[in-house]
This record gives sequence, C-alpha cells and structure tokens, in this order.
Amino acid sequence: MSEVSEKKWYVVRAVSGQEAKIKDYIASEITRLGYDHHLEDILVPTEKVVQIRNGKKINKEKVYFPGYIMIKADLVGEIPHIIKSVTNVIGFLGETKGGEPIPLRSSEVSRMLGKVDELALTEEHAAIPYSSGETIKVIDGPFNGFTGSIENVNEEKRKLQVMVKIFGRKTPLELSYMQVEKI
Repeated sequence: MSEVSEKKWYVVRAVSGQEAKIKDYIASEITRLGYDHHLEDILVPTEKVVQIRNGKKINKEKVYFPGYIMIKADLVGEIPHIIKSVTNVIGFLGETKGGEPIPLRSSEVSRMLGKVDELALTEEHAAIPYSSGETIKVIDGPFNGFTGSIENVNEEKRKLQVMVKIFGRKTPLELSYMQVEKI
C-alpha cells in the first residue's frame, strides 16, 4: 500500500463532556465508510486523578483538554466532511471559514502527547496543589471533619503540615494531599 500523503495531527473541537462518545463515533463512521487507511490515531487526552471518598481511593479519569479530540489522519476527499458531520462536533481547531483544517505543528503535537504520556506515568496525580496559608478541611483519617490552615507544603513527600484546633488548642498534623480538600 503506497502512502499518498503523510498523516498529520489535527484537533477536532467537540461538545465538552461528550469527548469519548464523539471519538468512538468518528472512528466507527470512518470505518463504516471504508476510509480506515486514512485514519491513524484518535485520542482524548485524559489524566488520572485520585480522590478519597469515605476512606477509599477512587481513580477517576479527567479529560485534560475539555472539548478537544486529537486525530491523526490524512484529511483527503470526504474525510473532513465526515468528521464535521458527526453529531456534537463543532469543527476543526484553527480552520478558517471555508478553508482547510490546519494541522498541529510537530512541537505542539509532542507537547500535547508528552503531556498525555506524562499523565499516564504519574500514578497518583494530586488534583489540587495546595499552598501555605490556605484553609482546608480534613476528609480522611482520625481528624475527619476538622478544619485547619496549611503551615507548610512538602512537595517531595506530597505531605502538608496543617494546624488544626483540637479542643481549643492548635495542634500540628502531617497529612497527605489525599486526606484534605480546599474549603
């Protein structure tokens, strides 16, 4: 099979919250119409976020670029129209009225894909970085329900020094990011 042209990365703008459904639909539509060889990859960049609910860790996937789907394809002939005609697809990022969709520059692609790889590697990615002086609520452990203020943030250990008032006295606690939430 001879390659007609090099496949490039494009960004499809879609209705936020529907990315995975739209991605699957685009892929099945292209397959159904027999244009598989023009589509190399289609992905929705997500990150893993760990939350603690009732003392249990819950892994959730959060869309990293809401409303955007990355697609690596050879946009020839009908393909741009097929993609644009999919329900909830707004269009291509960067296209001009009546113009051709503009591919991402390779630096942008590696930055976005690098972000995807980086997110896949970080197992426990804290959803919120905390900073000193912030008021937090303890959501896990023996001090569940107490509020306090962050005295110090230890990035390496992913721990927080928190001052909590217990029986009217300020008590320092060392808690993980997962045991607190911002108020």
